[in-house]
Amino acid sequence: MNGVKYDQEKPRWSLLPWDVLEWVVKVLTFGSKKYEDHNWQKVPNAVDRYESALHRHLCAHKKGVFLDPETHCPHLAHAICCLLFWLWFELRIKREEKPHE
Repeated sequence: MNGVKYDQEKPRWSLLPWDVLEWVVKVLTFGSKKYEDHNWQKVPNAVDRYESALHRHLCAHKKGVFLDPETHCPHLAHAICCLLFWLWFELRIKREEKPHE
């Protein structure tokens, strides 16, 4: 007899490239040590500032600079962090815009 598990519609976490995602975690860890845990959530005017940081990291990458000189992590890992932060703020704003039921 075979077991059954109805998970076809659930998110497939196994699709994430964990070795690549580890670079993002390294960037977050560096930021946590430099500032404090979750400091990025407290930055004033955060969306604009992280959008600018995103473009700085993308520009560096496009110029052929692979690693950020301060963290020694790939600029694209920094860019992903900026996008994650931006998405976090967007989702938070969307939740606040919803009328309470």
